[in-house]
Amino acid sequence: MELRHTGWRIKWVLRCVRGGLACLLLVTCAKAPKAQAELVLGTICSINLYEQGSPRVYEALFSRLHEIDRTMSATQGDTVLARINQNAGIHPVPVPPDLLEVVEAALRYAALSQGAFDPTIGPLVQCWAIGSENPRIPEALEIEARVSLIDWQDVVIDREAATVFLRRAGMALDLGAIAKGYAADEIVRMLQKTRIKRAIIDLGGNIVAYGTKPQGEPWRIGIQNPLNSRGTYLGILAVQHKSIVTSGVYERFAEIDGKRYHHILSTQDGYPVSNGLLAVTIIADRSLDADALSTTVFALGYAKGRALVESLDHAEVIFVFEDNQIRGTPVALAWFTLEDPHFSLIP
Repeated sequence: MELRHTGWRIKWVLRCVRGGLACLLLVTCAKAPKAQAELVLGTICSINLYEQGSPRVYEALFSRLHEIDRTMSATQGDTVLARINQNAGIHPVPVPPDLLEVVEAALRYAALSQGAFDPTIGPLVQCWAIGSENPRIPEALEIEARVSLIDWQDVVIDREAATVFLRRAGMALDLGAIAKGYAADEIVRMLQKTRIKRAIIDLGGNIVAYGTKPQGEPWRIGIQNPLNSRGTYLGILAVQHKSIVTSGVYERFAEIDGKRYHHILSTQDGYPVSNGLLAVTIIADRSLDADALSTTVFALGYAKGRALVESLDHAEVIFVFEDNQIRGTPVALAWFTLEDPHFSLIP
């Protein structure tokens, strides 16, 4: 059995870091000041405050990220989320306001996507274990049993009591497709409070281009070429005050017996989604929305995913297909410049 697992890499000029759920590049000609980075939220998180960076501010920002991790991680056994899962089918669990907010947001996206996005996918994620040291191909009966436990409508929230309850034993929440987005928005909130003017926030691929470059120009964010080595990009987004998140088949995967299995799992049949897409990039005002939508839209596929984005007023999308075609909403394509001649842009 040949096994290979890759994490995301974000390139800050000549410096690369691993971890996360997307691969985007900050494209610039000048050398940027050193960003501060720490291992948190299961990945390398990097924040660059440029001329306004200070040890005190960085310490406060990363302290908040660690706090969110201690609450929302599905892989650590002593988090609030873990307690919810451990008490599935037993009793409700008191939760802090931030976790309540994220679970409610996840359920909204589950409703919007009719379950294509579902935070109760935890048992299936655990079953495949893609991204861990021991990924595996589960037996069909095991997959079927895990899929039967997925149902966002069995999550009970009591806002007055501030509790979350999973109705059936064996159910498990996994907020990996939305929690880093919430965390990035929290960093933005803190920057606004301290009147930081500009920043690039990279939480393992959840990118926030906050403010503008010093000359008032938009940030240039490269989208990873899914067919080439890390650090190569197929095109560039010119944006400001936006979050950019990509979900794709090419970053987090396992190769078992010569076949590649990626981490975006179908809540319907329990197997990695296969719909002709290599990647979906969402550009949104909030990182929570960009994070949740990138997975949601990929799972829905091109037609349904695009229709969902076009029904919203806070997000745009770019699709990369297996046949090297690139499509997207008009606003997203207006921000995008194709750089790789092997891909074709279809308006």
